[in-house]
Amino acid sequence: MIKTNDSFSFKHLDWDTDFFDVKSAKAIISGTLTLKEWQKLLDFCEEYAFVSIVNMNSEPINSCFIGMNTSAYLVDTNIQFEKKVERIHQTANDVVIQNGLNRNEEILKLANFKYSKFIEDPQLEKRNGRVVYFEWLKNAFEKEDKYFAISYNQQSKEVMGYALFSYIKNDCLIELIAVNPKFNNLGIGSKLFMAVQNEAANQNCINIRVGTQFRNLEAINFYQKVGCKQVGCHQIYHLWKE
Repeated sequence: MIKTNDSFSFKHLDWDTDFFDVKSAKAIISGTLTLKEWQKLLDFCEEYAFVSIVNMNSEPINSCFIGMNTSAYLVDTNIQFEKKVERIHQTANDVVIQNGLNRNEEILKLANFKYSKFIEDPQLEKRNGRVVYFEWLKNAFEKEDKYFAISYNQQSKEVMGYALFSYIKNDCLIELIAVNPKFNNLGIGSKLFMAVQNEAANQNCINIRVGTQFRNLEAINFYQKVGCKQVGCHQIYHLWKE
C-alpha cells in the first residue's frame, strides 16, 4: 500500500511489521511540505505505531515541522554517493561475481556492522535490531536478482570480504560491503568495488549508487577514495506512537 502526494510518499512496511512485531510504515518527503501536506502526512502516521520518516536532502522546513510537532527524533543522516560507471581493465583474480548464491556462513559472520539505525534506536534494538543485517544477507541468498562480489584468500580459501549489489534500471546499487577484520588494510574493499564496477559496465549501467551513515567516517573516506561523489544527505527520523 503506497499513498502519494506532491511532496511525499507513504508506505506500509510488511517485513518490518512482521520482524519487529509492531505496525510499521515509511514516509519519504521528497519536497518542501506545505502545512496542508504536513497535516495529511501526520494523519497517515496516526494509523501506525512506528514510522520511519526520510527527509530527502535534509530540507530545513520539513525538519522544523517534524521537530516542532512530533516526538520523532533524528536517528540517522544518510550520505548518498554516486559514481559514473567506467570499465577497469585491471581485475582482481581473487574476486568472483555470483548471483543466486547459496547460503554462505562465512559471509553471514561478517554481518556485524558498527553503525546502524536498527541498534541506535533503542526501541528497535530491543526488538532484535542487531540481527537485521544478518537477515538482510540471509534473504539475499538464492535470489537471481541479488549479486555478490566475493574476495577469497588464495591459500586458505577464506572469505576476505564481499559486496552485495543489485540493479535498478540503469543504476547499480551497492547494498552492503564488508571486509573480514583479519584482512584489513590489504585493499580488499577497493578490489571489491572495482569488481562491482566492471560487472556494472557489463550490464550497461550508468551509475553506481551507495549510501552510508554520516557517522561512518571510514566508509565516507573509502567511497571518496574510489571516486564516488556525494549527491545527497538525507535525515532519517523515527516516530513512535506514545
